[in-house]
Amino acid sequence: MVNKSKPVVQSACPARIFTLATIQEMVNVYQFHCTELNSKKTLTDLLTHANMQNMNDEKKMVSAEKEGQIVTALARGLSVLRCFRQGDRFLGNQEIAERTGLPKATVSRLTHTLTVLGYLNHSRRFSQYSLGPAVLSLGYSMLGNLDILKSARPLMQALADDSEASVSLAARDSLHMVYLENCVARANMITLRIDVGARTRIANTAMGRALLCGLPEEERADLIAQIRQTTPKGEWAQIKAGIDQGIIDYREKGFCFSLGDWRKDVNSIAVPLIQADNSVLAINCGGPAWQLSAEKLEKDIGPRLVEISQRLENL
Repeated sequence: MVNKSKPVVQSACPARIFTLATIQEMVNVYQFHCTELNSKKTLTDLLTHANMQNMNDEKKMVSAEKEGQIVTALARGLSVLRCFRQGDRFLGNQEIAERTGLPKATVSRLTHTLTVLGYLNHSRRFSQYSLGPAVLSLGYSMLGNLDILKSARPLMQALADDSEASVSLAARDSLHMVYLENCVARANMITLRIDVGARTRIANTAMGRALLCGLPEEERADLIAQIRQTTPKGEWAQIKAGIDQGIIDYREKGFCFSLGDWRKDVNSIAVPLIQADNSVLAINCGGPAWQLSAEKLEKDIGPRLVEISQRLENL
């Protein structure tokens, strides 16, 4: 039995003390907004996974720096911005240091620089930071320059309405998929509603598996190796089985499934979208398992996703 009155995490601001109950509530909020967090994981599991990914990124950064391919200061500054997650109103230097694995003194210099440039806002009241407007302008410019969105939206919306489900377009962001667009059925009030910019794991989702299938073999093998390195040992066998099955499904049927793998009550299906420059996106259709059976996904929705992908690839 968890003692909900016992504080387990204290932020840089003395007034903010989180209990286990508060942390569990935060995890549930993340899950509701379709992030990669799983409410069945313990806090230790979540922090371990994040730390492993940070260590992996740091190793790649050091290796690239030795080869003269990367500016470490810039990479570290971006890692500070990336450590803010959905639901984080403010973060202190100590919290940022823990999430990025950077020394606190380094974080202090980076947060000051980013504040001067407008990418962070500093709260004197809490002595903490929040993301600044300059971050939003970058994301808006990126989406505004994605011409494929204009062509994809009407096709995605039509499928969402016909299937009474949610249809999404996503791109890879490290070991995650980030949503670029999400269309929901107009007549279905319980359809999954996912915000643009939300992230979900590659490892156990239909869209992540579809992305893997669309990559060249060498690049796919490298990404799978990265996923394995950041996956707790006890979970790898199940994750690997899902990836392998996704590759088989794609070769035999043209699409990948996630039948309760991401969330036990959600089924989804996805296809890769290989663009003219060989970059790979993924188109996904998902919804409640009672509404989207495996048969409906395979016989009805899967072929339509393939058709949408082919039409967009030929633009």
